[in-house]
Amino acid sequence: MKDYQIRSLETLSGNDPSFGRRMSGGDHNWKSKVVLLHGLKNDSGKFSSFKGSYVGKRHTWFRKHVRSIACMFVLLGFFFFLDSLMVSIFDSINLQNTSTSKNSKGLKAKDNIVAYIKNEKPPIEMYGRLLNLASSALAEKEFKREKSNFWEEPYRQASVWKPCADRRTPNLGKPGESNGYILVSANGGLNQQRVAICNAVAVASLLNATLILPRFLYSNVWKDPSQFGDIYQEEYFMNKLKDEINIIKELPPHLKSIDIEAIGSLITDADIMKEAKPIDYVKKVLPLLVRNGIVHFLGFGNRLGFDPLPSELQRLRCKCNFHALKFVPKIQQAGALLVRRIRKYDSTRSMLDKQLLGNFIPNFPSEHHNIARGRSRYLALHLRFEEDMVAYSQCEFGGGKNERKELQAYREIHFPLLMERLKKSNPISPVELRKLGRCPLTPEEAALLLAGLGFKGETYIYLAGSSIYGGKSRMHPFTSLYPNLVTKETLLTSSELEPFRNFSSQLAALDFIACATADVFAMTDSGSQLSSLASGFRTYYGGGQAPNLRPNKKRFAAILSEIGSIGWNDFEDRVKKMIEESQRVRVRGFGRSIYRQPRCPECMCRSY
Repeated sequence: MKDYQIRSLETLSGNDPSFGRRMSGGDHNWKSKVVLLHGLKNDSGKFSSFKGSYVGKRHTWFRKHVRSIACMFVLLGFFFFLDSLMVSIFDSINLQNTSTSKNSKGLKAKDNIVAYIKNEKPPIEMYGRLLNLASSALAEKEFKREKSNFWEEPYRQASVWKPCADRRTPNLGKPGESNGYILVSANGGLNQQRVAICNAVAVASLLNATLILPRFLYSNVWKDPSQFGDIYQEEYFMNKLKDEINIIKELPPHLKSIDIEAIGSLITDADIMKEAKPIDYVKKVLPLLVRNGIVHFLGFGNRLGFDPLPSELQRLRCKCNFHALKFVPKIQQAGALLVRRIRKYDSTRSMLDKQLLGNFIPNFPSEHHNIARGRSRYLALHLRFEEDMVAYSQCEFGGGKNERKELQAYREIHFPLLMERLKKSNPISPVELRKLGRCPLTPEEAALLLAGLGFKGETYIYLAGSSIYGGKSRMHPFTSLYPNLVTKETLLTSSELEPFRNFSSQLAALDFIACATADVFAMTDSGSQLSSLASGFRTYYGGGQAPNLRPNKKRFAAILSEIGSIGWNDFEDRVKKMIEESQRVRVRGFGRSIYRQPRCPECMCRSY
């Protein structure tokens, strides 16, 4: 309305020529009248007569048009009132809408902030000073283009040992008539099951029995229904071992209906001690096998020790693990895709690639490899920091009161036996547990370890394992130093991962491949099955060019305990010395795992 009035006035004054002429003409008439009055000032009679006549006419005109003038003023007043009223109404509406919009945006912003606070925990740092020193050191190395020495094996003797577990033994074949059939239902995840399979092969040979292709128990923890043929190539496995033992896929028809438990041939982990010796099987299991013709091992987790054991059985276990168990093509193909994407370039096929990926890594001209070789390296890290492991350790990890409550609640639900044991004993304090090296390394500690070894911040790192306890808040210190972190979930698309969903063992097989074929493999818990088997595979097939980084947690805890005073150069020197000592080339010691440390005459041969 206001704009309309202004535009109307502008139109009247600026665009209507008659209005302008009337205004200028009015001014001219008044000037003429002034001149006329000056000319007649001495003629009072004529002037008085003229004046009276003029005034009379003016009053007559006014009386005649008074009503029109009054109506015009009333109408103008009405228009002004209506204009003011409309402006007030519109301003009120706009003000209300603006206020509502601001309040709505304010509430939404507030809700978002509250949601962020609830869903995201702040980053947890235990070694802020060392992280700052590490960050500065990595930046300096990047500027100087320094290279870590831990991309290579430090000792030449590592290349002396060669794979030879599949060699043929003269005058040694399968024995005569079988004593019966051995069934194995293995528990645990992929790597526990792999150990159980090869231990079953050794026991079948020891007892002169026919092995039924092992089956896998369904676990409420792993929730994976996969069976042997879903993960490993059945025919290849049977053919590879056919000269040593008899292996068949199923029981003969006449034994399928037998109640094995009723006849006393069901053997659980409670019946056979952990790390049992061969004599235990000969005394307890062989009589049942001969009498009933069948025994069923239920569970079979780590139920065969490593020493003392006849050398031929040791060789057979190595042959099973390193030669007979091949992943099915579906897993090999996905594993090859995974490795190619993290390397970014196709690189020379190593013995590890050939054993784990079969024919799914294409061959390229050597010139292609030479161009890309410098940019294809990656480090695989098995970071054991899952909630169950963290809770079971009884350690503290810098999360304060909330973390202690959370882990205590988890222990009470998932580890009732542990809680009962703790009530009956004096538990070791978290501080003492850390000094003893019994606490899992946090992501922050793992990052400091890699930084101490001189790995640059641009290093590509493949993270293997399950969900990290604490999520992003825990991983923040790690990714702040090493942002190029990838997993199978980030390297493969949803459609490529779809065939493996709900099959945790098959997904674990992809992690196994990525760790075993990496340029460097680092672990935070050398006692885990994946770390043991992957590092052993690298030792067996790596040709002395597949370094493993295995920290001593007790020594590392002692180094970290000096957080307030230790300098970065001192930290680097001590961390490097710790890892170098673990990389010394040693023959497998008595009682040590042959799957983790295959350097022994039964599995590998020395070349001079």
